[in-house]
Amino acid sequence: MGRGEVHALLGGNGSGKSTLIKLLAGVHRADPGGTITVGGVSTPAERWSAEEARRRGLHFVHQDPAVFPGLTVAENIAIGRGFPTSSGGRIDRASMRRRTLEVLERFHIHAAPDTLVAALRPADRVMIAIARALQDREGAHDGVLVLDEPTASLPAWEVDVLLAALRRYAEAGQTIVYVTHRLDEVIDLADRVTVLRDGQVAGSRDVEGLTEVGLVEMIVGRPLDRVFPEQRKQVATDVAMSVRGLAVGPLRGVDLDLHRGEVLGVAGLLGSGRSELLHALFGDLPVTSGAVTLAGRALRVRSPRQAMKAGLALVPEDRGADGLFPSLSVRENLSASVVRSYWRGGRLRHKAERTDARALIAAYGVKPDSDAPAAGTLSGGNQQKVVLARWLRRDPAVLLLDEPTQGVDVGARADIYAHVRAAADHGTAVLLVTSDFEEMAHVADRVLVLREGRLVAELLAPDITADRLTELSYLTTEVPA
Repeated sequence: MGRGEVHALLGGNGSGKSTLIKLLAGVHRADPGGTITVGGVSTPAERWSAEEARRRGLHFVHQDPAVFPGLTVAENIAIGRGFPTSSGGRIDRASMRRRTLEVLERFHIHAAPDTLVAALRPADRVMIAIARALQDREGAHDGVLVLDEPTASLPAWEVDVLLAALRRYAEAGQTIVYVTHRLDEVIDLADRVTVLRDGQVAGSRDVEGLTEVGLVEMIVGRPLDRVFPEQRKQVATDVAMSVRGLAVGPLRGVDLDLHRGEVLGVAGLLGSGRSELLHALFGDLPVTSGAVTLAGRALRVRSPRQAMKAGLALVPEDRGADGLFPSLSVRENLSASVVRSYWRGGRLRHKAERTDARALIAAYGVKPDSDAPAAGTLSGGNQQKVVLARWLRRDPAVLLLDEPTQGVDVGARADIYAHVRAAADHGTAVLLVTSDFEEMAHVADRVLVLREGRLVAELLAPDITADRLTELSYLTTEVPA
């Protein structure tokens, strides 16, 4: 890597990206045989450490930047260097504030030192973490900055802000290693790309002249004719779920019909009420008013347990906090939704549970292909496959999907949507929420647009496009649904 180069590191879930980053950070110790060279100085990989990484100028900002929302910008910046003190040993806040202003100006961050980080935009929080990591360098261009999925949880307009900042840093000479699943960002930002597959380098080349299709083929190791399954040519007419006048949180009188075998998308900006809609239907949020029918019968659920009993399933947005049991094994995660079926005579039939788990692992392509590891040790894409398999094994009447491919690589994304479409083909009605409008345009048979808690438009394939969904989500004048 050259000075000022943005080098993208790509690969499918489980390809070794996270392991490589942890080796570079000194979190993991490498096996003997390799070397790590920084600034022309080589070190045996097995002797590399966190202290060595810091000494050589490697800085790391992870997917969930370690900022402290309850502290000010100045306090967050100071944590990286240490708090200046006066002669009496007390924190010198005037000095801390002056130093913070210098850092903010150098990194072009539009924030005040005394502002709480909780009040900042997500992109600014990431930039605060970057500035804290690089503040002691002579300029914004020494050492190597390693960014691990920095845009995974950012909406599109925040991504643009962060990418613009990274371009400025690179132009000033900062070398950046950029890990992402978003291929458009690679095309837009990176100079070179290296792809890992099964723990080995599958290819490395300049980004110039490379297309997203070419990147996909490098990642999966084969031509990928379709990332997304084929949409339905006609919308089904058999109503699985009907919602009338639903009000909860920001939602105000939502009406919709969801058909059997249909993938119905719900598009909207953050705060439009899209996630609240799913959680209300699943009994996870108290409904203010409205009526829901399932297969023609009134549905009244006040808890997820009742929703599950009625035939609903929810894959939540935050799989780590809400969808997974990280400390339990893959087998236990897969059986959690049907665990009662394994009880006989007061004992759990572990053999049957293990047999079923292994069959699901094979069917969903979970890696590693073992039911024993703790689910939290799997890569993001494989965790999501486990969550999806757990719900689909129940053969739900309605599947609620909230950001099902967030932080998931393109190969796993294709696998996830193939299973979702297969479930729809067998009659499951799917309600899909995703902030990736390009993905929505390829996956959904029909899309409803939410704006400020109201449904304002309906689109049918092939008229569903990312540009049209963006336009309808932002419009301030009403558009007939």
